[in-house]
Amino acid sequence: MADTAGRLTALAKQALGVPFPLRIRAWDGSETGPPDAPALVVRHRRALRRMLFKPGELGLVRAWVAGELDVDGDLYEALHRLAGVVWGRPPEEGEPAYRRLLARLRDPGTALIAREVLSLAGPGLPPPPPPEEVRRRGGVLHSPIRDRQAISHHYDVGNDFYELVLGPSMVYSCAYWEGPDATLEDAQEAKLDLICRKLDLKPGQRLLDVGCGWGSMVMHAAERYGVHATGVTLSTEQAAYARKRVAEAGLTDRVEIRVQDYRAVNDGPYDAISSIGMAEHVGRERYLQYAGILHGLLRPGGRLLNHQIGRRPWDDEDAYHVDEFIDRYVFPDGELAPVGSTVARLEDAGLEVRDVEAIREHYALTLREWVANLEANWDEAVRLAGAGRARVWRLYMAASALAFEHNRIGVNQIVAVRTRESGDSGMPRTRAEWLGYGGQGG
Repeated sequence: MADTAGRLTALAKQALGVPFPLRIRAWDGSETGPPDAPALVVRHRRALRRMLFKPGELGLVRAWVAGELDVDGDLYEALHRLAGVVWGRPPEEGEPAYRRLLARLRDPGTALIAREVLSLAGPGLPPPPPPEEVRRRGGVLHSPIRDRQAISHHYDVGNDFYELVLGPSMVYSCAYWEGPDATLEDAQEAKLDLICRKLDLKPGQRLLDVGCGWGSMVMHAAERYGVHATGVTLSTEQAAYARKRVAEAGLTDRVEIRVQDYRAVNDGPYDAISSIGMAEHVGRERYLQYAGILHGLLRPGGRLLNHQIGRRPWDDEDAYHVDEFIDRYVFPDGELAPVGSTVARLEDAGLEVRDVEAIREHYALTLREWVANLEANWDEAVRLAGAGRARVWRLYMAASALAFEHNRIGVNQIVAVRTRESGDSGMPRTRAEWLGYGGQGG
């Protein structure tokens, strides 16, 4: 009987220099590896051709999205075990393993490994990338045209698909878990209310929500705090959905949804601005412009709440690059920055940063709930968005949950104020006082 799995396991150990941490089950039915580990299922030899021509993360991801690779068992455990040998060891242990693999494959001494992989992969050129991969991009990086294309790739997947994943709240950002018995809906409502209290919203004020998604923040602020809210998004599908929700809630006199770039908003001043999970799309080169525009749209004394994912600092920040999987399949052109850089840019633009709250553990909980929703509705998700897209979302959300849990990335709520010429910020003296008053829903 053929033992393809045994050959693959031996090759993986030779290439990586360490035992492969998962069981391997191959297309011929053979299986080998640690009996207590999840199984990496290699459904087709095409997966090997992808990895042979694109060693490392991108080859693996393409095979996953195409359905040629799968995991039988706990996906989180599988990703955790793989992280140390495929996607990289902790910085103090040296360069990522996939880079070591590339170096080994270029070494003439590893020609036997390459020939063995080629014999298993079979003849032929590598398959084309799955259709879910972004390849051609037009326009200047982070220009309005290119940003619109990137936003459309991620958010215009289908509102029905997002309903399955996000649940009734339709909030696509980190929830705020206040108690052990909280549901996802409870935690998302708590997050929206926390933001409203941090902004000290009051009836009659004007709120701008930059990157308003499906309208949950502006609706919450209008219903609970009596503000007049404007939400802007580049996604036409999000805007249509949000407008429908606003109309059904009877809030059209207090909530406006626009398909508009934040750079085109010119009807300030606003009393408060919320930017929730949007600044990750801005880009390092544009961030000072982004902060300056928001500063200019605030009245003196007005507050900004910037809710943003951050990454760990790099020793050489100029060498920072976006993860290939995220860039090509999830958030094209997205960029993460360390929280310190974000605070500095906001202050460079003239804002005064008054509070930073790190809530990364909350995002891990949120992502695990979204993954559970997706898996519980898998057949319907595939029907709505296609198998490839559903597999992209499952992998990225599960991997992101682990990244938050292991402090590879974080998320922070930053409150900044446009101080008055006198220097008065309008902020109370203590944080407890600040979060304990304001608004009808406090």
